Amino acid sequence: NLQQKNKHSKGQTLMDMVCEHLNLLEKDYFGLTFADTDSQKNWLDPSKEIKKQMRNSPWHFAFAVKFYPPDPSQLMEDITRYYLCLQLRDDMLSGRLPCSFVTHALLGSYTVQAELGDYDQDDHGSDYVSDFRFAPNQTRELEERVMELHRNYKGMTPAEAEMNFLENAKKLSMYGVDLHHAKDSEGIEIMLGVCANGLLIYRDRLRINRFAWPKILKISYKRSNFYIKIRPGEYEQFESTIGFKLPNHRAAKRLWKVCIEHHTFFRLVSPEPPPKGFLVMGSKFRYSGRTQAQTRQASALIDRPAPHFERSTSKRYLLSRSLDGGEHCSRAPLDVFMESLNMYFFIFIFLDKSQDVLLKHQASINELKRALREPNSKLMNREKRLSATSPTGTPEKKAVSWG
Repeated sequence: NLQQKNKHSKGQTLMDMVCEHLNLLEKDYFGLTFADTDSQKNWLDPSKEIKKQMRNSPWHFAFAVKFYPPDPSQLMEDITRYYLCLQLRDDMLSGRLPCSFVTHALLGSYTVQAELGDYDQDDHGSDYVSDFRFAPNQTRELEERVMELHRNYKGMTPAEAEMNFLENAKKLSMYGVDLHHAKDSEGIEIMLGVCANGLLIYRDRLRINRFAWPKILKISYKRSNFYIKIRPGEYEQFESTIGFKLPNHRAAKRLWKVCIEHHTFFRLVSPEPPPKGFLVMGSKFRYSGRTQAQTRQASALIDRPAPHFERSTSKRYLLSRSLDGGEHCSRAPLDVFMESLNMYFFIFIFLDKSQDVLLKHQASINELKRALREPNSKLMNREKRLSATSPTGTPEKKAVSWG
């Protein structure tokens, strides 16, 4: 219980509790984020005290994929792939993962198969995907194409559908790319993207350069400037340094840390300090988690039975399972709306907030519970409407929140 945890607990304590709640063992690919006072996303450092990291930031956390596996088929458990699918669906809806019409339709059809199973004329009728959200600007044409594809998947299991989803999603050019605003040496607006393979440079949404990790000798930052030192090419004699201007010092340091973490996770066997000179400016920061190599070794030792979980119908963002103890699947991964609200409340206790603040947030939770109990409330009417269109009764909500 978070109430029993010391207020000086580190980020790993909270991360472990979230993963236990989600029944997730392959947790090294995931993390918790929070927004700082500039509304910029930061990753909660598991090795540091939570209070020292939050400072004046809002006390809200989001559970998200931090390191996107290049080959999702190497994940050991279906439940891990399910969470990755949920993240990617969110990435597509937000525009972080751009897709063509063809790809949106294909990935959408696998989502429908995973959630609804085989197409059945009696159960589904002719218009059964309108409550799904596949794309930022969804059209009727896209929905019809999704249904056309879905009808061909008879016999495909949910796990197989999600594997097909991931096998196609991983090929997208922006899969797993963490973007940062910057300017080049000429003051032109660009985006710097960090991913499993290295550092990518974008201008006007087009990739104009790529630096693989083996080609980068050193990364550093000074004030709001970010630098990479590049190995000489085949026909070059000297090393070269490329500089970029970030919005401020915090943004430069944030990008530098993301680079350190991705390089360590994907390139090193163990999180030992990188070669001398790779870390500069006297920083003590090191990635302290397991590398991809280590987490794959740990995953190979998992010997529990495959966990049972429900795949919930998309876009049930504000629904909760029965507050009166009705039937539900234990640990349905995103069936945790009320639990998420309570987790926010417990986090305030955990971080030693004032009694007035705690009571205010508990009152908000109680008010929402009352709204959900009201038979004529908007929330309950929406739940009834969506339940009538779905063969499953398990609603969806992101644990803590879905970043």
